[in-house]
Amino acid sequence: MSTVRNKNLLGTAQLMLAAFIWGSAFVAQSAGMEHIGPFTFATVRFFLGGIVLLPLIFIRDRFAKKHPAYMPNPKGGFKKLLISGIICGILLTVASNLQQIGLLYTTVGKAGFITTLYVILVPVCGLFFKDRPSINVWIAVVIATIGLYLLCITEGFTLSLGDGLVLLCAMVYTAHIVVIGKVSPDLDPIKLSCIQFLTVGAVTLIPALIFETVNVIEIAKAWLPIAYAGILSSGVAFTLQVVAQKHTDTTIAAITMSFESVFAVLSGAIVLRQIPTLREGIGCVVMFAAIILAQLPPIKRKKHI
Repeated sequence: MSTVRNKNLLGTAQLMLAAFIWGSAFVAQSAGMEHIGPFTFATVRFFLGGIVLLPLIFIRDRFAKKHPAYMPNPKGGFKKLLISGIICGILLTVASNLQQIGLLYTTVGKAGFITTLYVILVPVCGLFFKDRPSINVWIAVVIATIGLYLLCITEGFTLSLGDGLVLLCAMVYTAHIVVIGKVSPDLDPIKLSCIQFLTVGAVTLIPALIFETVNVIEIAKAWLPIAYAGILSSGVAFTLQVVAQKHTDTTIAAITMSFESVFAVLSGAIVLRQIPTLREGIGCVVMFAAIILAQLPPIKRKKHI
């Protein structure tokens, strides 16, 4: 029993570290655009994230040949892996670039919380697959809407450009997560991630070349934010998530990863001095409560005799 508990605790700690990396990466994404455009940043970041995973894939495959039971052959062949990776990569391209451009017009903390709305939107999307969301989720949707209003909607009842783009990002991330959930059971998750990262880099390179000046010198100036977002946020944090979720309850994992939004606010306040207003702070608290509620065990309806 103690061994299982230790693995659960280790898994939770790994997921918390991943949440910290993802949350603080919003700062890196924002800081990197002081030197290069959003498309250039995303291109280099995701190419780097995909390249970082290649040695890991090589080592795992070598190990699998010696120990076949360690990593069973996936049911889907290379063709399915490639097609699924490209589809997921295109969705991730849209989501990540909406977020990256949105960060030009909104704060790191607000972007972090709005992005995390996918935690609520994913189970709501289950309606399209005849997977009925629990009462918790519907209550969470109402609470999140109130929080989003406090966080983003001005007194003139308008949504800023940056907040709107990040909200669209959360919606596309929702589609991305749903698709990942459908295709990933039969595929190697690390290889799938690598293909989607390289797809994002390749697709985003096109608007980078068209709309921005891709300058190696300027890219070099942004090496630290790029390295943080590419190596840590994409490569390391994703690997931590995959490893940790093997030993962690799904609900606990989702709740732990939702702390990404909290770390985004704290990082933005400490590093970029983006201190939220009282209204925005209340909105953050309300939205975080909705995120936690959506992941708690479902409230059971009372049966009338």
